Amino acid sequence: MTMWFIIVIVVVVLLIVVVWPIAIYNRLVALRLRIDNAWSQIDVQLNRRHDLIPNLVETVKGYASHERETFEAVISARNTAVDAHSPAEQAEAENVITGALGKLFALQEAYPDLKADQNFRQLQEELTATEDRIAYARQFYNDQVRDYNTKIQQFPAVIIANAANFEAREFFEVDQAARQAPQVEF
Repeated sequence: MTMWFIIVIVVVVLLIVVVWPIAIYNRLVALRLRIDNAWSQIDVQLNRRHDLIPNLVETVKGYASHERETFEAVISARNTAVDAHSPAEQAEAENVITGALGKLFALQEAYPDLKADQNFRQLQEELTATEDRIAYARQFYNDQVRDYNTKIQQFPAVIIANAANFEAREFFEVDQAARQAPQVEF
């Protein structure tokens, strides 16, 4: 009877020593993959936003052709955002786009025909819906990053995370100034 008890204890200890690190490693991998998936969802929405911008600029150009500086700022911001790679670079580029789009939308106050244009209004609605999707995707991504970063810093997972080179991920943060509605002054 004592021999069986010792064998059971040894088997349980071996299972804990072998299964525990494997379970932690697999959990960290799953969290990392959730972050990658969440980032790809942000990327889809940002690409949608980037695709809408040239159509919006072309529509506004028809009514406000002498606003060249505004158009160039929007297109330049879009091109920078398309080339961004990391969440920090992407967030910075998207903040610039948001500011440039605010100036573009402010033009509608100076051009009543533009404000009434069906194509402009439809593009504006699509862009607004896309902005909402981006906000949701950003929140989901940041939640995943928070969970992952927390897990790789907690004991005992930190031991496995350090041994397997799991590194903290960046949040996708929006500049507070970009969240403000543009001020329109005449």
